[in-house]
Amino acid sequence: MRSAMTSGRAIGTVLVVLALAATLAALVMPSTWFEGNRSSALARSGWQDDGKGTWKTEYGPLTPLDRDFIRKVRSAGLWELPAGRSAQERGTTKSVRIAGDHLVDGHTELDRRAVSAGRAMKVSLPTQPTGSQKEYLNDMEIAEGKEFDKVLVQHLRKQHGVVFGLISIVRDKTENSMVRSLATRANAIVLDHITVLEDTGLVRFEEMNDVE
Repeated sequence: MRSAMTSGRAIGTVLVVLALAATLAALVMPSTWFEGNRSSALARSGWQDDGKGTWKTEYGPLTPLDRDFIRKVRSAGLWELPAGRSAQERGTTKSVRIAGDHLVDGHTELDRRAVSAGRAMKVSLPTQPTGSQKEYLNDMEIAEGKEFDKVLVQHLRKQHGVVFGLISIVRDKTENSMVRSLATRANAIVLDHITVLEDTGLVRFEEMNDVE
């Protein structure tokens, strides 16, 4: 009888320990999970540390991540604006042409904001698309008809997905008011672009993880 009671107490103790462990895991897991997501988003975005540390500006401290974000917004406009104009002119469906309208309007605004931020805080900005961006534009240039629609939508949706994660991190972490304003607006515009690109029905979601 005593042996059965002892065994029962031991099992009860084990269950309590397991319950406490599960509770602790539930409390710790969200923080660890989100940090992992942030690291993954930064890695996927290919952000670059310019090695110049944090600058003091009238808008608040400007970190290497802040500067890289401003440059990435500017860089996006250098190829997504021409891509948007191509969608307006060459899209074979109304939904692709509508996506082009949104791309042109959105990146015209973001480009203006990025250039303004760069000038105000003396951040050097790119003036030409990157090698990969030139390849995307070339893929669109040589594609014809409905194939053009598919190529354009897939390249743009994939790259918007990559930068979307970076925007959320910058918006959360930056202490610079001008960068925060840019990130807030970029978040709304990029989400709009993702939505209208998906509305074309041409996004191949199975390829979204194959970031170029």
